[in-house]
Amino acid sequence: MERGGAEAEHREPEDVGGLAHSIGRRRAAGIYGAILTAAILAATSGLTTAALVVAVVVTLMVYWLAEEYAELLGEQIEDGRLPSPARVGRALADTWPMVTASFLPLAAAVVVRLAGATALTAANVGLAVVVLLLGVHSWSAARAARLTGWRLAAAAATAVTLGIVMVLLKNVVLLHLH
Repeated sequence: MERGGAEAEHREPEDVGGLAHSIGRRRAAGIYGAILTAAILAATSGLTTAALVVAVVVTLMVYWLAEEYAELLGEQIEDGRLPSPARVGRALADTWPMVTASFLPLAAAVVVRLAGATALTAANVGLAVVVLLLGVHSWSAARAARLTGWRLAAAAATAVTLGIVMVLLKNVVLLHLH
């Protein structure tokens, strides 16, 4: 009985560590998904808003599945076994924010389009929302990592800068190439 109690005590810190890892993966997936959303919006803004929404969501779902497939396969190389269905489910749940990071920017683009804006303006609104989300996601992740001061600001600014690069790509490079 005493041994079982010791094992339970030993498992609890691992579970807490597993939860922290899961939350960290969710934050990282949200940031990655927002950056991918910005890249897709920048590259496909010539589409109708409906086609843009489909392109973003389908592309993110493919990236999400490919990312987890590669990750899970890479983890199993050493022991030659496939992951359990429970492990696959946890991994997919942990990184689902990669896809959901697109929902708010896409909703904003659709609302603006339905209000009468052009498809290009709707895509730009979606990009602006992505940049704001990157700021929120990265600030939250940096705070969770207990960063303060200039380190906190730098962590948040880095993600926002990546979003701004996508805006510049769309509005400077891609528009001049068409």
